Amino acid sequence: MTLVCVPLPVHALDEIPSLLARASRVAERGAEIIEWRIDPLLAESSVDAALHEETLDALAQLIRDCVLPSLVTARSVAEGGQCALAPDDLFALLGEIGSLQFPPRFIDVELAIIERLGRVPCVRSGGASLLYSAHDMQGPPSSLARIYQRMVEDDRCAVAKIAYRARSVRDCHDAFELLALRAKPSILLCMGEEGLATRVLARKFGAFLTFASEGDGLESAPGQPTIDLLKRQYRCSAINRATEVFGVLGFPVAHSQSPAFHNARFAECARDAVYLPLPVRSDWESFKATLTMLLDDVALSFRGASVTIPHKEHLVRFVQERGGEVDTTTAWIGAANTLVVRSDGSLFATNTDLPAACSVLADAFAAPLRGKRIAVFGAGGVARAIAGGLAEEGARVSIINRTHERAAQLAKELSSAGRGVVTAMREDAIACNPTGCERFDCFVNATPVGMTGGPDPDGFILPDSAPLDTDTVVFDTVYAPRETPLLRLARARGARCVDGMTMFTRQAELQSKLWLECR
Repeated sequence: MTLVCVPLPVHALDEIPSLLARASRVAERGAEIIEWRIDPLLAESSVDAALHEETLDALAQLIRDCVLPSLVTARSVAEGGQCALAPDDLFALLGEIGSLQFPPRFIDVELAIIERLGRVPCVRSGGASLLYSAHDMQGPPSSLARIYQRMVEDDRCAVAKIAYRARSVRDCHDAFELLALRAKPSILLCMGEEGLATRVLARKFGAFLTFASEGDGLESAPGQPTIDLLKRQYRCSAINRATEVFGVLGFPVAHSQSPAFHNARFAECARDAVYLPLPVRSDWESFKATLTMLLDDVALSFRGASVTIPHKEHLVRFVQERGGEVDTTTAWIGAANTLVVRSDGSLFATNTDLPAACSVLADAFAAPLRGKRIAVFGAGGVARAIAGGLAEEGARVSIINRTHERAAQLAKELSSAGRGVVTAMREDAIACNPTGCERFDCFVNATPVGMTGGPDPDGFILPDSAPLDTDTVVFDTVYAPRETPLLRLARARGARCVDGMTMFTRQAELQSKLWLECR
């Protein structure tokens, strides 16, 4: 069983009643152990070497009266905490805490201090057990396996914990491997956004515990999810060795609604699966290495992915290079957003953006798309899917991109297959006097402009002089925020609007159907 531990910082002795109340509340939300972070209490460099008796009494009350078992931690500054006590004084204090009449279940002792002093805190028989810890706030330590080995070979160590900053999702792999080989109860976690998988999948790999914050903004380490997110959205208590793993690959993905959607769908269908955000930087090599790691780790049980900006074209290339299947339409447009790992291990890639975009626009017009004049902004994977799909439906599609050469190349590629006519248009063609412009029935934003966390969250792709009226449809594929700057402009001008959440939901439903049908 993997415990869910919620860290609560102790800043002052008069907080004890409120801290006990907070511990009771997180217990009701699913916490199973509390980490009392007492290093804020010891942050002043002038703190006495020996705590006053009243301070030790207050900590004894905190541990004794807590509704859950306790882990007491005084994290040093060197490993991401605030404790300013000298090592000898810290060990003396931890020894006293660990020897209380009603001791905590564990006290956290940093391996670096143990090895510097050549000893551990003196804890009475029957007192707290020792949790050895090591932290690297910069990245995976080069000697990760050796550090772990030194911990588990020490008989005084009851639990071994290593946490390090993940530079990429691939850094999670070493944590999973060490957990699989664990010689005693162990905790291996990757910090940061890229390390979330180690926190959510802790139970799958047999970790002793995983950490969750009390709420947003109360994290004790980078990348720590809230207890509500961990217990409800990711259903961490139901995860087991056989749980299948899915995810969204792209950058950025922190804003993605895919984890909420797909985890809810898995729960509704009683599917033993979990869906994670998996941030992957923009280059092909990073994408290839990450997806290769996910697929080749047999114990991970990786079964599929959504793929978003900027990797939709990379997915087509990856599946083709691995000998998988890319459906005909997806191969034509050269961009995929869905990966399915079939039961025999073979790969299948498709693009659910294409049918989703066509259906939401057909609904917006309440008419067939044939003959509609549609401008698509962008030349990446989303633009490829939407422009190609609309052209197949008989729409007259023009691609507009900041780099006109990319727009022209995409128009040429899509038109060459004879599935429809796609042309390229320069950005300034819409900025002229509206009466002199070719009329468009619809404008589509298939770029990240206007996206929260994107390169231009306050921008919009249309100039002020663009012709918009009640006969015009404006479709923004960005869904975070739902009301983008472009849609605010369009509504103010009387245009009919389609937001990105509408398309997201439809394409996600198609993805879900593919994964649920593939067992």
